[in-house]
Amino acid sequence: MCGIWALFGSDECLSVQCTCAMKIAHRGPDAFRFENVNGFTNCCFGFHRLAIVDQLYGMQPLRVKKFPYLWLCYNGEIYNHCRLEQQFDFDCQTKMDGEILLHLYDRFGIKKMASLLDGVFAFILLDTANRRVHLGRDTYGIRPLFKFITDNGFLAVCSEAKGLVDITHSMATAANIVPFLPGHIEVFDLKLNGKVESIQFEQFHCCTQEPAHAAYDSVEKLPTGVDKETVKSNIRRLFENAVRKRLMAHRRIGCLLSGGLDSSLVSAILVKQAQAEKLPYPIQTFSIGSDDSPDILAARKVAAHIGSEHHEVNFTAEEGIQAVEEVIFHLETYDITTIRASVGMYLVSKYIRSKTDSVVIFSGEGADELTQGYIYFHKAPSPRAAAEDSVRLLKELYLFDVLRADRTTAAHGLELRVPFLDHRFTAYYLSLPEEMRTPKDGVEKHLLRDSFKGLNLIPDEILWRRKEAFSDGVMSVKKSWYTCLQEHLESMVNDDQMEKAHKTFPHNPPTSKEAYYFRQVFERHYPGRGQWLPHYWMPRWIDACDPSARTLGDLMAQAKAIVTQSS
Repeated sequence: MCGIWALFGSDECLSVQCTCAMKIAHRGPDAFRFENVNGFTNCCFGFHRLAIVDQLYGMQPLRVKKFPYLWLCYNGEIYNHCRLEQQFDFDCQTKMDGEILLHLYDRFGIKKMASLLDGVFAFILLDTANRRVHLGRDTYGIRPLFKFITDNGFLAVCSEAKGLVDITHSMATAANIVPFLPGHIEVFDLKLNGKVESIQFEQFHCCTQEPAHAAYDSVEKLPTGVDKETVKSNIRRLFENAVRKRLMAHRRIGCLLSGGLDSSLVSAILVKQAQAEKLPYPIQTFSIGSDDSPDILAARKVAAHIGSEHHEVNFTAEEGIQAVEEVIFHLETYDITTIRASVGMYLVSKYIRSKTDSVVIFSGEGADELTQGYIYFHKAPSPRAAAEDSVRLLKELYLFDVLRADRTTAAHGLELRVPFLDHRFTAYYLSLPEEMRTPKDGVEKHLLRDSFKGLNLIPDEILWRRKEAFSDGVMSVKKSWYTCLQEHLESMVNDDQMEKAHKTFPHNPPTSKEAYYFRQVFERHYPGRGQWLPHYWMPRWIDACDPSARTLGDLMAQAKAIVTQSS
């Protein structure tokens, strides 16, 4: 996990502009480099490093003797770099996983290069020989990337939007800062004056497609039948491989453990794989919540079952409320459910960084979107509608859960790994018959749960535990975290402000005092940038005004009771 930043054709002095790069210093606390591009006016790279792989040769921009005209600045991990090196007989000069991008680009070009990468990444690749600048981002946008380009061709790129907001330029019209779309590459023609012109923007992979790198994967071709036992075996095999390949690290590995299904499966398989790989330390697991919260109690049971070195972080509503402004600054969003869930993740990440030596952190993000884990999927009008919404959620992850997971961990110099979003695993799961993936017998994620049934991997009560949103499960059953937050914010926004909310914030106007307060804080840090969030995350097919899983569960229970009474 690193922070990358680059300018091409800056209108102002680089020594002034480069101070903006320091706004993402938290992403790479181990080292920093700022480097001009020789021969091109006002072009430069900035790089903040968190050393995970090849601590000796891992500084960037990466340049190797074989390709003196290539400059690479990237944030990510390429899990199949060794396999690709052997497959194509590349002569790599470092042990850095990112070097494989240079060799693949030289042989195959930018689009095929990106499609062969099994991993998470955001990159800026400069080819001075052909005067081209290339940008790219992984399928789900697990690693962030933002850009702006002015009307006269000044391009600025950064891991987080905050590194671009204060960059100055000579144009009268403002340059819009936008997230770079996941699963895409873009090519720019580089002029001698450093300015650029976009000449290609193309998708290289979609989540429903088998990835090109599957041909070189350690898990070879799977049985193709769709009988239940074959499917469950394939799910286990692919998911275990997704965890195994992510053990690539020279720093200590840990795992977030909420006590829910997703993080419990990740933790259990991680402990098992770490023992098989003979890692020289026990896996640390981390949970956060109040003493009597459902998450704390469930996580404690899982940790005892799998034998992890477990850490519990006590979380009070007051601490959470105090952290909200910092969290919104790091998130760069005002989405309600994202902020609620981020507070606990931000505080547990803070604990990990200050109290332990774990740096690479596994987590369960992506499972709900992939396996139809949200409670509202019970109300899907058809298996086809549910399958389509699952894909929609996956494509929007970079705006919500993936954004949350990256920013809250990166804020404290940690690197996140999310095996549920493994390319092969997700492509296989999405290829299964639509009827097979829907909730069954009143239980969401039934197929995933059933795939690990009877293995004693995690306790049965956890394997079949009901979905809890993070904002529900970290506090007591009687009073959830989001309820505490709403009560506190009730006095922070007055009724007059709410009446004028549509005029004050015409884009995504807040409909609650909680949402209004979040928007106020966001606008304080990023004035006029409300378009960064296209829409709020909200459930479908149910009349809900709040995204909380516990609220949805109550609504559905009420609806079921009404139907029962009427019949």
